[in-house]
Amino acid sequence: MIKLIAAKSMGGRLLELRFSDGATGVYDFGPIVDTVTAMTDPLRDPDFFGRYYIELGALAWPNGLDFSAGSLYRRLQDEGKLKRDVRAA
Repeated sequence: MIKLIAAKSMGGRLLELRFSDGATGVYDFGPIVDTVTAMTDPLRDPDFFGRYYIELGALAWPNGLDFSAGSLYRRLQDEGKLKRDVRAA
């Protein structure tokens, strides 16, 4: 099972995500924030967006919004944005 082990802000709504298999990718949360739902609306505030954390291998925010590592991994993979560290293989 893939887990998220690190997240780092890359500015704006971009986060570099590192997964338990050594793969990394930069995920653009802009389209998610732009959907404006009750859960995503707080992310429009840059200070709130920056309060992300990892909980049980998933990416989460204090309002209860979370994304599983598996879904983020698949999206990055489908978009060709997932890079695997050959040293971790």
